[in-house]
Amino acid sequence: MKTFFYSIVGVVALGVTAAHSASVVVRDPGLVPYEIVDGNSIPKSLTGVAGDAANGRKIAISRKQGNCLACHVMPIPEQQFHGETAPSLYGVGNRLSEGELRLQLVNSKVTNEDTMMPSFYRTFGYERPLKKFVGKSIISAQDVEDVVAYLQTLKTDQ
Repeated sequence: MKTFFYSIVGVVALGVTAAHSASVVVRDPGLVPYEIVDGNSIPKSLTGVAGDAANGRKIAISRKQGNCLACHVMPIPEQQFHGETAPSLYGVGNRLSEGELRLQLVNSKVTNEDTMMPSFYRTFGYERPLKKFVGKSIISAQDVEDVVAYLQTLKTDQ
């Protein structure tokens, strides 16, 4: 199995590298290193700490953190105005593995370069971020684990 290392300078090659390699190890300053396997999964936890599904739900529906409702329909009846530009998250826990969910949150552009979904655990490559956000990820590594834990609970299609 080939392993590729890249830095911020080499990020442009990520999509090509991930699509054609068995494994990509990410070494971005400021982030926990993680490994993308088979171009579609980050099978290992970013933190080694189990995610908290209840906190993950809060992050996912927070308009200032995950903001998943902006694009996805979700089983969150107490919130209005669910987006419809992205796939429904009903049943996502059956459709995607833990590692696939983690990669979608970390950097969904690896599996779909045309997606509008932001890369929630990345510190570079954003267009015109506010100065206070430069060099920072949208959510933390543990937040990623918490949202993954929550999304894994979504097993029902309706």
